[in-house]
Amino acid sequence: MNFLLKLRTLLSSLCIALLGAGVLTQAQAAEGNWAPAWTASPQPIWAPDFVLPLGLPASLHDQTVRQVVRAGVGGSRVRIVLSNEYGTQPLQIGAARIAAAGDAPGSTSGRGLALTFGGQATATIPAGAPLVSDPVAMDVAPLQRLAVSLYFPQTTALSTIHWDGLQPAQVAAGNVVGAASVKADSVVNSRLFLSAVLVETVPGTRSVVAFGDSITDGAASTPGTDHRWPDFLARRLAGQNVAVLNAGISGGRVLKNHMGPNALARFDRDVLGQPGVAAVVLLMGINDISWPGSTFEPQEPATQADALIAGYRQLVTRAHSRGVRIVGATLTPFEGALTMPGSPIANYYSPAKDALRQRINAWIRSSGEFDAVLDFDAVVRDPQNPLRILPAYDSGDHLHLGDAGNKAVADSVDIKLLLGER
Repeated sequence: MNFLLKLRTLLSSLCIALLGAGVLTQAQAAEGNWAPAWTASPQPIWAPDFVLPLGLPASLHDQTVRQVVRAGVGGSRVRIVLSNEYGTQPLQIGAARIAAAGDAPGSTSGRGLALTFGGQATATIPAGAPLVSDPVAMDVAPLQRLAVSLYFPQTTALSTIHWDGLQPAQVAAGNVVGAASVKADSVVNSRLFLSAVLVETVPGTRSVVAFGDSITDGAASTPGTDHRWPDFLARRLAGQNVAVLNAGISGGRVLKNHMGPNALARFDRDVLGQPGVAAVVLLMGINDISWPGSTFEPQEPATQADALIAGYRQLVTRAHSRGVRIVGATLTPFEGALTMPGSPIANYYSPAKDALRQRINAWIRSSGEFDAVLDFDAVVRDPQNPLRILPAYDSGDHLHLGDAGNKAVADSVDIKLLLGER
């Protein structure tokens, strides 16, 4: 009995020490309610001859990447998800750390906490696989900015990214994951291998997924400010135990791949697979309409309305089969899109393409197949020229919303309608 008592005391002391260090056992990690606080949909890289350059180095070697994210919901423990989904070789992680982000670029507020994977400080992620870290005890407030630092000791080809990150990531020499501030050798505006941050939060916490293309991804909003429309919606829902997850991919299409997998292919990964997902807002289709015959896909035949509607119906059916509410958003105006001086894109807009957009919007509004409709077209169009975005909301490229336009869209969302509470 004395031996058992001593053993129990020793184990109890060890557990307290581990908790104090921010490291928990697998049994402890299995307890609690985990919810995604932030996500970025993984994309593969594309060929150098594509009209939009990646703007990324070909590889990393003996370098640390520090990336900043904003948590939509708070919690008492945190873990990260890394993705090697599009890698063809195992991905080596030499060290990882999470901390509260500081005000200056590349800085943190304190040293933060070391992250482990199965109790180990290093990890190998097989090609095509994700990797979830062990939890660490860390109080995270809703909308708090977090800095995730990853060290890549070996030559690591960039394969799995989220291209339009809109948040500068610092790339520094050596293993500096624990540095309060890193001296960046370079800065990239993409997410590298980081796909989610999870928090342990209160039971009943729900997620709303914004599932879309570059308009949802925030293209042309001010970098580093979290001024995408899902960010503004997250601010409205802060403190209500509802996370708004951005599953936008710039260049995303419902039916075909290129800058990322098509919507039908990634719906399970980016929407239905999210813990606690209650609703999804679908705002996608403008690239299906506009890419054919443009610089993006000059030889591709025009998309047919029936094919695009069939794609929407598949998403509705799959959402409903999992008990997820799906809300359709109308496609926003785009006359004159991407015709700015120096633009490499031609033939993105035409009257025939806009006629297809109008037909699709009419179906979204009147079909009754969505659980609810958000009429973003009506919110942002110019009353004097409904084929164009209102100048005050236009980023300047006549396709993407500026900061004010993103806020207007988010402010227009009826929260109770979104969540099915009335």
